[in-house]
Amino acid sequence: MTRYLVLIAYDPATWASATPEERQGYADAHAAFEAAVDARGRRVSSAPLADADTATTVRHDGEHVVVTDGPFAETAEMIAGYYDVELPDLDAVIAAVALLPRSYATEIRPTIELG
Repeated sequence: MTRYLVLIAYDPATWASATPEERQGYADAHAAFEAAVDARGRRVSSAPLADADTATTVRHDGEHVVVTDGPFAETAEMIAGYYDVELPDLDAVIAAVALLPRSYATEIRPTIELG
């Protein structure tokens, strides 16, 4: 099994304008994703994230630490949550991610074992 981080990005305006039925569709899609992962591997952890306006970004400017409010990038989309999963291979992750809502952009990255 390989461990992957699935980052979920979406446009907050899409959620804000969604009908109750569309929001239920989002929940159903997440349930389908979770069932697909559980059938082939395991979810290590997952969580939705607070809105981007609650983010704190830390950078280094030479010897100084610079802390700013807000996300590190100005974009229409924001990272809304993640899944940390173990699945046999990238194809299995892609098949599971295909079950998530179509309005999402997802980034899949294998994790690196340290030590």
